[in-house]
Formats: sequence, C-alpha cells, structure tokens
Amino acid sequence: MIAICKFIEKRMAYLVVFAALVAAWQPTWVTWIVPHISLLLMLIMFGMGTTLEFKDFSDIFTRPKQVLIGIMLQFTIMPLVAFVLTKIFNMPMELAIGVILVGASPGGTASNVMTYLAKGDLALSVAVTASTTILAPIVTPFLVGVLANTYIEISFVTMMISIAKIVLAPVILGLLARHFMSSGVDKITPVLPALSSFFIIMIIAAVVGASIKSLLTTGILVFALVILHNCSGLVLGYLGARIFGLNEAKRRTLAIEVGMQNSALAVALAVAHFSPEAALPGAVFSVWHNLSGSLLASYFANRLPTVEVE
Repeated sequence: MIAICKFIEKRMAYLVVFAALVAAWQPTWVTWIVPHISLLLMLIMFGMGTTLEFKDFSDIFTRPKQVLIGIMLQFTIMPLVAFVLTKIFNMPMELAIGVILVGASPGGTASNVMTYLAKGDLALSVAVTASTTILAPIVTPFLVGVLANTYIEISFVTMMISIAKIVLAPVILGLLARHFMSSGVDKITPVLPALSSFFIIMIIAAVVGASIKSLLTTGILVFALVILHNCSGLVLGYLGARIFGLNEAKRRTLAIEVGMQNSALAVALAVAHFSPEAALPGAVFSVWHNLSGSLLASYFANRLPTVEVE
C-alpha cells in the first residue's frame, strides 16, 4: 500500500496527463464523476485539516504583520491579474469566470510542500494558507461578485455557503480529528497525500471529459492564460514581499503562496454554480502550478544561497 501511495505522489504529473488523455478519448468513462467533485474536494480539505494543529495558528497572532501581508498579496494579486488577463484576451464568458474563480481562491495546500523544498518559511506558509482558507467563504464570493459581475450575476450567499460546506467545514473537522484522535489520524497520515493526489486526478479527468469539445477549440488559450496567471503570481508575490521589507526566506514563501491556488476549489465552484467549461482553467491550473512550483522551489533551493527563516 505504501509503495502504491509513493508511486502516485511521485508520478502525479504523468498520471494526470494519462487520465486527461483517457478522458478525452472516452469521456463517458469519467463524466459520472462530475456530480461528485464537491465531495472529492471535501475529502481533500479534510486531509488538509488533519495536517494542521492548533499551534499552527499561533503564528497568526505572534507575527500578524507578516501573515496579513501574505493574505493581502494573495487576495489582491491573483484576482486582479485574472481580471486583467480576461479583458486583454477577450475571453468567452465561461472561461473568463473560470479564470476569475482561480484568482479569487485561497492558497493551495501544495504551497506548503513547495515552501519547504524552497527552504522558505514553512510556518508562515502554513499560517497564510490556513488564514486564506478560513477567510475564503467571505472573500472569494465577494471577489468573484465584483470581478465577474460584467459577465453574470453572482449569488454571494449561495457561493459563501458552498465554500463553507466544501472547504471550511472539512478543514475544521480534520483539525479536530488531529487534536482529539491523533493516534488514529497518525495511522492514515502516510496515505493521505496519495489519496488527495488521486482525488485531484479524478477531478481533472472529469472536467476534461465533460468539456472536451470546448477544450479542443480553446485549449491553447486556456493553457496560455493559466501559465501567465500563475507566473505573474509567483513573480509579483516575491516582489510584493520584497517591497514590504521581508527577508529572502519570506519572499520565497509568499512567491509560492501567492502563485499556487486552491484550484480544485475553483473547479468545484465552477461545476456547482456555472458549467464544466468554466472549470477548465482550474483543472489546467491544478496541473501547471505543481510543475511551476516544483521548478521554482528547486531553483530557490539549489541556485540561490540558503537563508535564515527569522
């Protein structure tokens, strides 16, 4: 079992490509997953919650300035870049909404792993990810409502309830499980990353299968937008941290934290409130940001000098 889990973790990029190709070839094999995307995300977020402890939130209070800077950069850079890109490229409505959903989402859990590999400030990364996730039920629907209102009317309350149900509640349950049933949680911890990876693969395959016609006609545009969006977040996150006078370790941290989104949430929201086509940017982002994050983490760790966290 452990060997299988390690295989899934290490070969996730290849498995995603394989699953996407299969989905494009035989969409009916995977489209049955679409109605269950929210459930899969809930399981992923529960797994994230089990990796947290109450002490992880202490950084929010012991160094609030740094955490607030991370939150501010997260919820300004990516949403605004998303909005600008959709206007520059005059994207179709559903794809534009999908890009904005990605931009308005909180930080992704993979950012914590990439920050560790990049020799950044892991505690700050965890604190910012946790904070933006907790704030997401309010901030994400607000940003989507403001930035996407030129395309379609957004129900703030409906989206807020969706995010609270599929993100916040599972994270809290996972956190409580870690606190009160740590011995039981420790037994399943080794397989959780692989399970999360497998669920993400299923989500991506489902989106590809359900929107293959749109992907064949707009695929190049979607990939280009996703790459520009992600790379802008990585670069501007680093520069933003530098402008605020944070040290090198924290610059690396916020570059990764800002650039890597919880794109699975964007997919779930797109499917629940819009269409599978609106989920395409989130699905592509899920693949790309893991690749770009890994490359950047490797660059930081190997080509730049090691830095002190404090």
